[in-house]
Amino acid sequence: MNDPLSPQSNDSQKRLLAALALSFVATAFYTFFLAPKPPEPGAEGADAGVVVAAPADAGTVAAAVPTPGSGSTGTPAANEAPALPERKVDVARQEVHYGFTSEGGGLTAAVLQGSKMREQQSLTIEQGFQKLVGKEIPPPPQMNVAQPVPGQPLPLSVSIAGNSPLPAGLRYAVTEGAGGSANGLTFTGRQGPWEVVKTLQWPTQGFELVYAVQVRNTSGQPQNGELQVHYSRAVDPNFEHAPSFFGGVGNLSRAACYVDEKLHKMSPGDDKPKEEDTKGELHFFGIDQQYFLSALYPLDGPRAGHCTLNASPTAREVTASFPLSVAAGETVTLRFGGYLGPKDPDLLAVVPGPDLRKAASLGDTAFHPKLEDTVDFGIWAVLCKVLLAVMKFFHGITGNWGVSIILLTVVVKLVLLPLTYRSMVSMEEVKKLQPRMEEIRKKHADNREQQNLEIMKLYQEAKVNPLGGCLPLLIQMPVWIALFTALRNSFDIYGEPFIGPIWRDLTYKDPTYLLPLALGVSMVITQKMQPQMMDAAQAKMMTWFMPIIFTATLLQYPAGLSLYIFTNNLLSIGQQYGLRKWLDRKKSNTGGGTPAVVTAGGRRK
Repeated sequence: MNDPLSPQSNDSQKRLLAALALSFVATAFYTFFLAPKPPEPGAEGADAGVVVAAPADAGTVAAAVPTPGSGSTGTPAANEAPALPERKVDVARQEVHYGFTSEGGGLTAAVLQGSKMREQQSLTIEQGFQKLVGKEIPPPPQMNVAQPVPGQPLPLSVSIAGNSPLPAGLRYAVTEGAGGSANGLTFTGRQGPWEVVKTLQWPTQGFELVYAVQVRNTSGQPQNGELQVHYSRAVDPNFEHAPSFFGGVGNLSRAACYVDEKLHKMSPGDDKPKEEDTKGELHFFGIDQQYFLSALYPLDGPRAGHCTLNASPTAREVTASFPLSVAAGETVTLRFGGYLGPKDPDLLAVVPGPDLRKAASLGDTAFHPKLEDTVDFGIWAVLCKVLLAVMKFFHGITGNWGVSIILLTVVVKLVLLPLTYRSMVSMEEVKKLQPRMEEIRKKHADNREQQNLEIMKLYQEAKVNPLGGCLPLLIQMPVWIALFTALRNSFDIYGEPFIGPIWRDLTYKDPTYLLPLALGVSMVITQKMQPQMMDAAQAKMMTWFMPIIFTATLLQYPAGLSLYIFTNNLLSIGQQYGLRKWLDRKKSNTGGGTPAVVTAGGRRK
């Protein structure tokens, strides 16, 4: 299964963990080095599809389907009919508009349909404010998950390597209909000893397809080699970027191949997987992006072979190779299922779907290729799924993912309320010790070590833990990281707005930067309201240092994460105000003493 501990799958999680931990580290620095060490704390009705075929000289394909760059490789076959024209075919379905060419018999486009099926839009600050005031900004293009790479084999093209090679750019004859159904295409090509017949069928609805490759040996001698199935995608760098600490979470696509029990991925700059690692039982292969997937898998179960992955700034390519041994006059058939669509866990979990199983005559126990493993929550998977379940519940009630995030924040705040109360009591106790701590600092002004020893002794005598106030923050940090991971992997929230023209995509940064700036201001207020456990100079630095670090980090991070932390800060301000009033009232009712708190050991303090 997917290796959630691999460096590739957790780079962005580690960046966020470092960013969120930085402020806490600063607090800990002052606590442990400038203050004494504390005592030990104990995821319309479908049409059957319209197929429009035309010869090359009849004009270009419909505008919805771009023409290929150059999918042809190799030279035309010597025995290919010279008069056979290139044909381009558009298969327009509700979910995906496919484009095919007989030159290589592969895809020239697979354009996903729908308002969410778009490239992630990158907006400038100016465009962000234009949207804020209601100006329409042209939307990004629809997601094309099969854009050909110039000079490389087309997606879904095949070649044969060996003593009798077959090029990926072989020209095919195209006929409508596959497997006795009008809802499909058939490509037939011949060269040397080989006759290749490729058929494609589409179920009634959805993002799936059935792809069968029949290889017949027309010679009188047995033939051996490797059947290679290609999938590639050209990339526009304007719509993809690598993750960086202050530059956002990134949305790079990757060449991917699931071999044995491990998913191998490759983006630009990654080391190519070792050859021995990509040999074994192939479960699926294709191109994996943040919120979209194009993948093929053997319909009849994992098949022995190997994968070759390549990635450049403008292209991702994967080739799956399978041993081929065909006796004279024999035909060998390889059947693949295909999924070209969003990384919706609910859809991926049932691949192959009922319609595809029916179209391919598969039983209910058909091989499931685990495409849902491409939705990679890493080490935070359990917490991510819990947060998503809570947000989906609230989304079912409110219909707004931004409101769902706000309500999630309220739930987490209520769960942590007992711990927050204990934290405030601890900070109030530390605050009471400030005059005596100042006396110690003045008395041992030239001896920092002695200062720390004396203040530690003071803490122990008062039975106070100065780090008690940090516990709510420590518990919130995993929630922040898990929410960040959920936002960058959940197609449900991808492209979803919060309020009208503001924050049109909660999984993308706020282009106006208003939300993270408001977060920074709220964090300053929160810091000022907390009882200070340091001297005046240290407290002043921490009051401003932590909010600045948080704000600078979150400028490029998903707006949904900023919304959560901003809401959390607002609730903290109200919570601190209310708890302080309650503590003061209780103090006066008990004659000035601090409310007793029972420790883990049963001791009252």
